[in-house]
Amino acid sequence: MDSGFFGPDSTTWRINQEMTVLFGGVRALLMHAAHPLVAAGARQTATYRRDPWARLLRTLSLQLLLPFGTKDEARHAADRINNLHTVINGTDPVTGERYDALDPELLLWVHACLEESTVLFYERTVRPLTDTQKQRFHEENLVAAELVLLSRDRVPATYQGLTDYIAGVVHSDRLMLTDVASEVADLVRGEPVPLHLKPIWKFISFAAMGTLPGPVRALYGYQWTDRQGWLLDTNMRMLKRVRPYLPRRFRLILPARVALRRAAGEELPMPKPPSRSA
Repeated sequence: MDSGFFGPDSTTWRINQEMTVLFGGVRALLMHAAHPLVAAGARQTATYRRDPWARLLRTLSLQLLLPFGTKDEARHAADRINNLHTVINGTDPVTGERYDALDPELLLWVHACLEESTVLFYERTVRPLTDTQKQRFHEENLVAAELVLLSRDRVPATYQGLTDYIAGVVHSDRLMLTDVASEVADLVRGEPVPLHLKPIWKFISFAAMGTLPGPVRALYGYQWTDRQGWLLDTNMRMLKRVRPYLPRRFRLILPARVALRRAAGEELPMPKPPSRSA
C-alpha cells in the first residue's frame, strides 16, 4: 500500500500527525469565517446551520486524507471537496460582492490560515521549527493546495511570504464580523459541543482565541488580558513538557497512526469521512 503524496519521512507527516496541532484548526476556522466571502460560502451550505458540527467533522476527516491517505484516497477526498465547492457561489448579501468557493483568492486565504495555524500550534505544543523546516512544510503543502484546485503559482513562494500575505489581509479592511462569523465564534465558545469534545473544548477554544492576530481577536470582540496571555503560555508549555510521555493514541491522531502502520507493512483501512447529509 502506498504512503500517499508525502510519506513517513515528510515534514507534512511529522507536523500533522500531532494531536495538539488539530487545535490550530479551530484558530484557522475563526480566521476563515472573518473573511466575508468565505463566510458567504459557508452560509450557502445546507448543513451549516442545521448541524455545524457534522459539517466541520466531515470536512476535517476529508482534509486529513490529503496528507495521510494513499494517493487514490487523497484524490478521492479532494474530489469530494472540489465537487462541493463547484456549487458554492452567488452574491454575498453582506458586501454585495460575488463569491465563488473556487475563487483563488478565497482558496488561498483558507489554505494560508490553516498552514500558519498548523505551524503555530506545532511550535507552541511540540517543538520549534527551523526556517528550513517551515519552508519544506510550505513546499510540501503546495501539493495539497493543488489537489483542492489552488494553483501553486497563486501561493507565495516562501513560508515567510505566506505569513506576510496573512498579515496584509489582517491589517486591511477585508475582514469583518458577519452573522456567519458571529455564529462560528459562538460555536467555538462552546454552544453546543459534542459530548466527546467537552472535556478538552474549553482549553481548545481558549487557545484558538488567544493565538488569533490582535485585529482579528478584536473583530470578534474577545477581551484578552495579560493574565490570560500568561495562562495560555503556561498551559502550552505544560502540554509541550508532557507530550513525550503520553501514550501514542493520545499523542498522534488516528489517520496518522493508521498511515504509520500501513507504512510499516500492515493492511489497514483508513477511517472514512461521514457521508454528506441530505
